[in-house]
Amino acid sequence: MSDRQRTLAASISVSGTGVHSGRPVTLRLLPAEANTGLRFRRTDLSGSPEIPVGLDAVVDTRLGTSLGLGEARVDTVEHLLAALAARHVDNAILELDAPEPPIRDGSSA
Repeated sequence: MSDRQRTLAASISVSGTGVHSGRPVTLRLLPAEANTGLRFRRTDLSGSPEIPVGLDAVVDTRLGTSLGLGEARVDTVEHLLAALAARHVDNAILELDAPEPPIRDGSSA
């Protein structure tokens, strides 16, 4: 990673419905230390496993991008990750209590 890294100034939370699962979900975006990278944390699963964001974690690309590690999986991550990339966020914990982020209106707003 570069010497100049960015994270979030504060935690934020948003709730909604997963576009493909139809399940209610709350997403919390948390600041993270330098060199943490972006990590999804599944708080609804035993042990709250974390899935590091990266090409090695891609497990499916049907109907969206799915990331996984072991039994843990997060679906339809592309909108959220694009929004973080647009803001140059290098480090954050993305906590979910369901298998996909809330779609809301599909934008990064």
